[in-house]
Amino acid sequence: MRESTIFRNQWVVLALLLLLCLGVGALGGLATSSAIESWYRTLAKPSWTPPDWLFGPVWTLLYIMMAVAAWLVWKTRDRIGPAMALFAVQLALNLAWSFLFFGARSPGLAFIELVMLWVAVLLTMLAFFGRSTAAGLLFVPYLAWVSFAGALNFAIWTLN
Repeated sequence: MRESTIFRNQWVVLALLLLLCLGVGALGGLATSSAIESWYRTLAKPSWTPPDWLFGPVWTLLYIMMAVAAWLVWKTRDRIGPAMALFAVQLALNLAWSFLFFGARSPGLAFIELVMLWVAVLLTMLAFFGRSTAAGLLFVPYLAWVSFAGALNFAIWTLN
């Protein structure tokens, strides 16, 4: 099967992956923004909770890193199907978390889903390492942030 002309240009693919990842971030932001003032600020949180303003820039950088990592894997063209499938799964789980935690206002359900996200991010990172060391390394901060987010999510769940 011939590859579509649009996917032959590596810069177009990078742009599409950036749009996809940042689009997921924007969709998650829709669920998040309405709940920050009305709900999130009323929750008991641990003392080590970062300030609200930090989340946006961190997630934006992580989404850019995810897109670049996926692009590096795509460029290898070497058995990328499983790695890209894992990438899609973790991206969907990433989006779902925002809707569970902020949209449904359910820290418990969001934590359970975050455990699945953590596993998906780990598996994606390992699959990416198998295709491109740089791509795998770009996922290390993401896994670290999801680990931190998991601890924070769990603490918020137990405090409330």
